[in-house]
Amino acid sequence: MKRFLPILLIIASCLISCQNEAQVKSSLPAPEFSQAIEKGGVQVLDVRTAEEYGSGHIKSALQADWKNQAQFKDRTQYLDKNKPIYVYCLGGGRSAQAADYLRQNGYSNVVNLEGGITAWRGANLPVEGQSNVPQMSEQDYAKLTSASKMVLVDFGATWCPPCKKMEPIVADFKKTQAGKVTVQAVDGGAQTDLMKSKNVEALPTFILYVSGKEVWRKQGVLTLEEMNGLVTKYGSGS
Repeated sequence: MKRFLPILLIIASCLISCQNEAQVKSSLPAPEFSQAIEKGGVQVLDVRTAEEYGSGHIKSALQADWKNQAQFKDRTQYLDKNKPIYVYCLGGGRSAQAADYLRQNGYSNVVNLEGGITAWRGANLPVEGQSNVPQMSEQDYAKLTSASKMVLVDFGATWCPPCKKMEPIVADFKKTQAGKVTVQAVDGGAQTDLMKSKNVEALPTFILYVSGKEVWRKQGVLTLEEMNGLVTKYGSGS
């Protein structure tokens, strides 16, 4: 038994090394993700909604909505378990969950795009199928943020779950702070150039302007109390 011990230790070491390598490669930044799929022989899977997919997707990507579990399970059952699957979403969260699900269901080689398609666009990598919505110019955005003394810009999208959660809160905020602050909605799904120029990396993102200058921003869901607090802190009036 003792003479086999060194061999067993070598095998164990190799297994640990391979496992660590697999963990490292479970996700890749946009440039490396792009290089990997360009080599071919892989399946690219967009786990966003159909609306998100239509606003711009990676070439030849398949689509299965992770939030629609029935659809996701039905569509992914036809993927080839013998080929790597490269998954992505908007910011990397949903695709990380989807990747875990796929691994648990027999797809051993699954790679997630770090930062999602937002990071992909940030790296100036190409997308297909973007809508033809005109991009807002910097001049138009400047006019929008100067519409009154205090302007809260809401970068969101109709297909964004946390954005939907914010809708009634934003509506209440508009009512309670009418005449004190102007809320301007920007479609982050369509205004991709503006998202990039303003360093908006995920939706929703709220940016507060006072007299045309940015004074505050936050990514994610806000409470009505937080929003009302902005008016108290930064003043009101137009």
